[in-house]
Amino acid sequence: MSELAPYPFAMLAQRMLRELDAQQAIFDLPARKFVRGSPRHDLSARLHGHRVGTPFGPAAGPHTQLAQNIVLCWLVGGRVIELKTVQVRDRLKIPRPCIDVQGVGYNVEWSQELTLAQSLEEYVKAAMLIRILQASGKVEMAPGMGETVFDMSVGYDLAGIRSEPVAAFLRGMADAGAIVERLRRQLPAELGPLRDLDFATRISDTLTLSTFHGCPPQEIEAMAAHLMQAHGLNCVVKLNPTLLGATRLRRLLHEELGYAELHVPDSAFEADARWDQAAAFLARLEARARDLGVGLGVKFSNTLIVENHRRVFAPGERVMYLSGPPLHVLAMHLVRQLREQFGQRFPVSFSAGIDRANFADAVALGLVPVTVCTDLLKVGGYGRGAGYFDELVQRMDAVGATTLDEFIVRAHGTDGPQDVGAAALRNTTIYVDGLGRAGSRYAAVHQREQPFKIGRQLQLFDCMACDKCIPVCPNDANFAFAMPSSPRLPLTEAHQIANFADACNDCGNCDALCPEDGGPFRMKPRLFVDRGRWLADAPRDAILVEADAISGRFDGDVVRVGAWTVLGDDARKHMLCSLHAALCAPGVVNPVSVFLGARSAS
Repeated sequence: MSELAPYPFAMLAQRMLRELDAQQAIFDLPARKFVRGSPRHDLSARLHGHRVGTPFGPAAGPHTQLAQNIVLCWLVGGRVIELKTVQVRDRLKIPRPCIDVQGVGYNVEWSQELTLAQSLEEYVKAAMLIRILQASGKVEMAPGMGETVFDMSVGYDLAGIRSEPVAAFLRGMADAGAIVERLRRQLPAELGPLRDLDFATRISDTLTLSTFHGCPPQEIEAMAAHLMQAHGLNCVVKLNPTLLGATRLRRLLHEELGYAELHVPDSAFEADARWDQAAAFLARLEARARDLGVGLGVKFSNTLIVENHRRVFAPGERVMYLSGPPLHVLAMHLVRQLREQFGQRFPVSFSAGIDRANFADAVALGLVPVTVCTDLLKVGGYGRGAGYFDELVQRMDAVGATTLDEFIVRAHGTDGPQDVGAAALRNTTIYVDGLGRAGSRYAAVHQREQPFKIGRQLQLFDCMACDKCIPVCPNDANFAFAMPSSPRLPLTEAHQIANFADACNDCGNCDALCPEDGGPFRMKPRLFVDRGRWLADAPRDAILVEADAISGRFDGDVVRVGAWTVLGDDARKHMLCSLHAALCAPGVVNPVSVFLGARSAS
């Protein structure tokens, strides 16, 4: 199984700027997909005293674990970056595959795969890379679009959150000065004055508490209270969809939406907090937050635990976690329930089935941030974010709104309340009432599995070259490269696909969306740049690319080609030689070439 290896900071910075100059892309995201804002619209919002350029961002998950992931989220308009959840148990073995978005969305991935120290450094690296991009002048944004908040996410019990490793992580996010200076010294001379930027050392002062499933209500309250009091953090409490209660949740899921195959175990409701318990501890936490001078919010919703009825995950995985369209309906019902009881007392963060078609609807409810995960795992990947803003701006123009507050007031007509808070409450009722109508697009009948497989086995080279596997990888592990045909290696496609194994964690998402069978992360050239990691990956087939040589492991047999090698008739040596030449050609920008070039220069 592949394990994530953070890419060196200096090499990320070099690749980011070189790729933009040479290929008009950053980490394989084309510049045409960057969200730059609108000079005619103020898309900013407020969050815990901070102004943010947009209310949009990634949810804590596969898109916010590595520095390059976070930069990609920022490039598509994410200005509230909810970082991957960390916990004291930071040596977990996550089952593989762990993601299934062929239909609505399921996963068995629930915590970070890096150590706490690695996670801290990745988040600092991401903040510095974004600052470099802003200062470089290479990515122009509309006024006000640059303001960004990094929102931490931690879990999952009080003992873990009180532990010294987690406390050290939180202190590091509050004051990352030592890490910033160490990373600054790594930046190469070619970056010039960008090395001397005023990088922020306070990376975050907001946190979303991930309570996971089965966390007792008194534990949730104690965790939030500790984070606010001991660390002075603005805190958002993420709650579970089971707050709807078994009868109501199953009615919505089975009768109204038609997901008869989904079974939520009774134990999920028995272990989770009830609505009355959550309402009580939120009221107590509100008073505590006010006394401490910090913010308190609520997030809907965590994923929904369901029995594993599919064949994607390992047979031993008895349950999986539902996301996507059906969760959207469940979570929106909870938003209305909260507001019916508390009005606008609690700011609401939202994450459940957000996509291009409903992003503007969620913004019209005054939700901040509106975060997304499942939709970015579908065809187009991070690039789908651009459509969210196209739709939002069109909806704003349709009602003559130039700010988000104006849009909230006018989204459902101008004959309602003109106060933003009152309008958000009205909009919530109107929107949630509409979700249950017959033919709802969130119903099971409208969720078909994609893509259709063509019944052909994926090969090392010459697949369909549809390139779907590149943007759907959260870690930017899959990439395209040009490799000319030769008599020894006859190729038919203009470009090939490779997998940068150091950034691949075998999540399986590219397999789910590939028209051919086998999975790009398994079948395409799996490239390592670190000999130790390549050796540790044995016995799987894999290729080690070094500055002066390339080695391939095929069915346990190792073939090495160096500058001195006489090729002869060995087809594998010819393939390796061509591969090395294609990946390391002058001017080529990819994760392998930048790494090897930087290593050679040093």
